[in-house]
Amino acid sequence: MKEERLRAILEAIKPLDELAMAKARERENKLTKPLGSLGRLEEIAVRIAGITGMTMPDVEKKAVVVFAADHGVVAQGVSLYPKEVTAQMVMNFVRGGAAISVLSRHCGAKLIVIDVGVAAELPQHEGLILRKIAWGTRDLSTEPAMTREQALEAIGIGVEITEMLVNEGVRMIALGDMGIGNTTPSAAIAAALMGKPAREVTGRGTGLDDERYEHKVAVIETALNLHRPNPDDPIEVLSKVGGFEIGALVGVVIACAARRIPVVLDGFITTAAAAIAFRMQPLVQGYMFAGHISLEPGHRLLLDWIGLEPILNLNMRLGEGTGAVLAMHVIDAACKLLSQMATFDEAGVSGPVA
Repeated sequence: MKEERLRAILEAIKPLDELAMAKARERENKLTKPLGSLGRLEEIAVRIAGITGMTMPDVEKKAVVVFAADHGVVAQGVSLYPKEVTAQMVMNFVRGGAAISVLSRHCGAKLIVIDVGVAAELPQHEGLILRKIAWGTRDLSTEPAMTREQALEAIGIGVEITEMLVNEGVRMIALGDMGIGNTTPSAAIAAALMGKPAREVTGRGTGLDDERYEHKVAVIETALNLHRPNPDDPIEVLSKVGGFEIGALVGVVIACAARRIPVVLDGFITTAAAAIAFRMQPLVQGYMFAGHISLEPGHRLLLDWIGLEPILNLNMRLGEGTGAVLAMHVIDAACKLLSQMATFDEAGVSGPVA
């Protein structure tokens, strides 16, 4: 993707449709229930109306996109698992055996997995799209994770996948990720964008003990001190300390906003990508929903920085898109309540006494 094309997409993102939101709110207040009694479900439905421009929006056709890539920084021992697990789990996804596979089926959402940088040769398989940029990023603690051109290529792949799904009629997209070690670049991104110390945004990932956690923090501090990524240039942040899957997720966020499609974030990694998109164009905030809150400490800090409140809190930290897919049920239900519940007049039910 050329930077001119990226700028055009960002300029195409507009504020939410205030008229559609006002009409949706008016309808909510006439439904057969006490005023405001559905709580955040009402807020969610009204915001979906603002995103789509429809007073009674339909988001039943859903998709889950999981981008997969490896990370050179894994060589520094920042994860309990070897990088080979990335490729193994990708095949588990598309064969239907992973948590995200089960939950996507349960949600009635199309699951597609995109290889943007797995350090292995993956076979052709239904539900798997091969768009490998490289066999993993470079070790961000010793050199930039990728070139600026590769960062833009990753964003472009995310845009392309989104356009394909929207043209197929998909009306809501959940984000997922797979990449052993990817909480390390996510923490580096969070620290760079928010100006926070590495320790404040770094968690234990897959379950590091104290010694390995301290080492992980030190690796991130080394990377930030080496590269000093400029938070005013989000593409620089992505290229110096990010990941290919994170870049592709950035592309999905901005493309969804440009096409007025709600996008549901999962945990720390997808929210790090959302933070880059938000830094590029603050208007994307209105198009994003935080599916859940992860146990990773940097996740809550990023959500607060963007201005998003998680829908679910289930103490999850799996990734893959699992929290986002579960939240899709809630968003879909909120829209169905708005469009399918009867008003007091329609039901012949007496409304509140003035």
